[in-house]
Amino acid sequence: MLILLPPSEGKAVHGDGHPVDPARLALPEVAQARDEVLARLQELCRRPEETAREVLGLSAAQGEAVRRNRSLSEAPTLRAADLYTGVLYDRLALPDLLGSASADRTAESVLIFSGLWGVLAPGDRVPPYRLSMGVRLPGVGPLGAFWRERLGDLLEKRAEDRVVVDCRSSTYAAAWRPGATTAERTVSVRVLRETGTGAAAKRSVVSHMAKAARGAIAHSLLSEGVHPRTPAEVAEALDAVGCTVELHEPARRGRPWTLDVIERD
Repeated sequence: MLILLPPSEGKAVHGDGHPVDPARLALPEVAQARDEVLARLQELCRRPEETAREVLGLSAAQGEAVRRNRSLSEAPTLRAADLYTGVLYDRLALPDLLGSASADRTAESVLIFSGLWGVLAPGDRVPPYRLSMGVRLPGVGPLGAFWRERLGDLLEKRAEDRVVVDCRSSTYAAAWRPGATTAERTVSVRVLRETGTGAAAKRSVVSHMAKAARGAIAHSLLSEGVHPRTPAEVAEALDAVGCTVELHEPARRGRPWTLDVIERD
């Protein structure tokens, strides 16, 4: 099983480890690409702060993030498991999983997508940073397209013979779209809120609630020791732990399945 996650806007702000070594992160084959994005980001953030904030989509209150980005290559690091905060990561509880009997499974099964690093494993040590996958970075271009070109073959290999549980947002999904064969083993998680009952029941896509639900789902799959090999077995595993889920076949071959998680009032 391979679980794909977005990062979070909320991050810890202090690390205590040695400076980052891009070649020691997950998928070291893209170390040179990481160096390139890192250099361009630091260069941007050493320009006038207003210019950097405009490119990065940050508000005036987020100037500290720009200043922190200026010296990322020398900054203290911490594990990705400890870096990301917010409702998804609160529910996922990566530090707890890495300290449990599920540690090896978690380290091997989780990939966190990042505008700066491409992808990270939970144990990878990086400094606190700010760079969304949706940014068009000067000297690099749109980061989704940049990483898609460099990660595609590597992630297809990583996903070989595994079921893929895709919990990413659309912004981060742009960095890798599974090929046709992998897509047949991929479930894209969607969270729906259901209100009313019976014929009057209505469903709508939710955002904040979706993050919490995706974190809880990923935690359950990792902590329960299940080993799903197909989209149907993912749905069965989640049903067994009390989730209300509906699995939908793709409209055509070579596309991912959709796993609807139903949250009721």
